[in-house]
Amino acid sequence: MAHNILIIGGDGDLALRKLYPALFALEVAGHLQAVSSITGLSRTSGDREALFAKMLPGLSVLDGFCDEVWDRFRERIDVLRGDANDPATLGHYKTSLGDSCANLIVYLAVPPKVFGGACKALKEAGLSVPSTRLVVEKPLGSDLESFRSVNAQMRDSFSESQIYRIDHYLGKESVQNLLALRFANVMFEAIWGASYIDHVQITVAERVGVEGRKEFYEEIGALRDMVQNHLLQVVCLLAMEPPANRDPFMIRAEKLKVLKSLKPITDDTVKHCTVRGQYTEGSMGGKVVPGYSDEVFGEGEPDKKSNIETYVAIRAEIDNWRWAGVPFYLRTGKRMHTRASEILVQFKPPRHVIFGKGRAMSPNQLRIQLQPKEGITLHFLRKQPGLEELTLEEVELNLTVPESSQKNSYDAYARLMLEVISGDQTLFVSAEEVEASWCWIDQIIEQWQQYGIKAKPYAAGSQGPVDAAVMMAQDEREWSDLQP
Repeated sequence: MAHNILIIGGDGDLALRKLYPALFALEVAGHLQAVSSITGLSRTSGDREALFAKMLPGLSVLDGFCDEVWDRFRERIDVLRGDANDPATLGHYKTSLGDSCANLIVYLAVPPKVFGGACKALKEAGLSVPSTRLVVEKPLGSDLESFRSVNAQMRDSFSESQIYRIDHYLGKESVQNLLALRFANVMFEAIWGASYIDHVQITVAERVGVEGRKEFYEEIGALRDMVQNHLLQVVCLLAMEPPANRDPFMIRAEKLKVLKSLKPITDDTVKHCTVRGQYTEGSMGGKVVPGYSDEVFGEGEPDKKSNIETYVAIRAEIDNWRWAGVPFYLRTGKRMHTRASEILVQFKPPRHVIFGKGRAMSPNQLRIQLQPKEGITLHFLRKQPGLEELTLEEVELNLTVPESSQKNSYDAYARLMLEVISGDQTLFVSAEEVEASWCWIDQIIEQWQQYGIKAKPYAAGSQGPVDAAVMMAQDEREWSDLQP
């Protein structure tokens, strides 16, 4: 039976920037046959033509856009004006679906404060039947207590098996490739752990500032916004044990073990294992840009300063048999010198060197780029060609799929929406995972508050606060150079 998709917040920023383009990409690829209708619900919705005018600029630039596909896609689109908290509005929608309401996908593209009322209204309207799938966006709370409150509101109307918690990083091709690299290649699995890996770096660097999210960011900050979900989910995929199979429950169970094995950041370690930063005025692309506090408070209040972090670096450890003693360095920041997200797995040097005493040996590295380009490279040493004395040179083995062999590139949301349609929860986050990640994040925030740890300044367009480099230097290591 065909699915119907209801997007609550159907003319909002998330729907227009991500959801409609993702669904259109599935239309281009021929993967939307299982969807009969896509309805956008909002308080301000006009008619279908008004919604088309809003979504077309984002669709017309996609690969495969043409009149034929657009005509096919627009036939699926409808609009519904009303309040998502009103059971009567949703009741009218149910009536319009008739018997086809059994296979409903509801996407809450609205702030979490709306989740509870919307879920209650869906239940009262008879739309929370066992086959309904509920898709929700982060942020899922601002701490463990608020997450439990939001989750309880959803669970009043939907079971855990019906809820799909999106983390769009899990839809990225390179992130998904982690499972294939680790568990389909014995050469990696055999050396994947403390015996051969020196350390791991996970970086998400952005050139943009807080843009139109000032109020949100002033309450949340980089630790809650990026580390609690995106970076910790990548840690889970890197560090998890092999699941018994690809069943979503098995994969989620192994990820949860990683989160519960994270060594707490305590009062003894918080100053040495965490760095808070906040960008100040600097130069980006030859232009002077204001600092974070100036953006938040404006020129009218020059004396007001915020202590919220726009940058965070953490030295994390996983306290289990595979990873004990291997640091996982996490960093994320806004207004950085380049936009790049990557994973660097650095292996230990050889135990015994036969190529001359004192000669520097570059360690093997596995570098996985997530954005702006996706790719995987393995760095190793070989003999430099020629008749001269044996000299080593560093080369890289490119494991990236060539552009000529790639199919159309898709945003992570397209992959995730396809998984929702197919009913596969592998790439979605369980409630237990969110709880475990909040437990670990909350104790860091508590230590910051207890010891009054301030956000260190760093100039916009730089590589972040000096303290982050010092944290690495204490371990006789350094951050990798980001590949733009």
